[in-house]
Amino acid sequence: MRRALASLIAATAFAGAAHAAEIAVPMDEVRIVAFKQPVSTVYMGNPTIADITTIDAQHVFVLGKSFGATNMIALDRDGRPIANDQVTVFGRRTGAVTVQKGDKQYTYSCTAAQCQPAPVVGDFSDYNKSMHEEVATHSDALQKAADASK
Repeated sequence: MRRALASLIAATAFAGAAHAAEIAVPMDEVRIVAFKQPVSTVYMGNPTIADITTIDAQHVFVLGKSFGATNMIALDRDGRPIANDQVTVFGRRTGAVTVQKGDKQYTYSCTAAQCQPAPVVGDFSDYNKSMHEEVATHSDALQKAADASK
């Protein structure tokens, strides 16, 4: 009986130490998350849904990468949980236009002046692939130009 009571008290103290919250992030956007005390390690349950970039010991950026839900756990330097937050990534807020051509879907991000391709999960795979290849080629060219100017 005493052992069960001690286990219950330890579990309650352990569970009470971690802060829990809901973090909602639009896809392709970031949110700043602040912790009540310094953390040394932060894990994202599924990094294909959301990713983390550390700002300092009490702040991180959470980037929404794809639709879904996962969790984020922050630990202090002794490995004790500081936070265990639910992270939900949802679709873009405004300006998204989806075009259906037969069984193929294409997504664009639009302003009053123009629309740009903005492929998302579920878009026609060749369209999605070509957009990602084009972005990678552009990014490589920028990196080469930056390296050449050093």
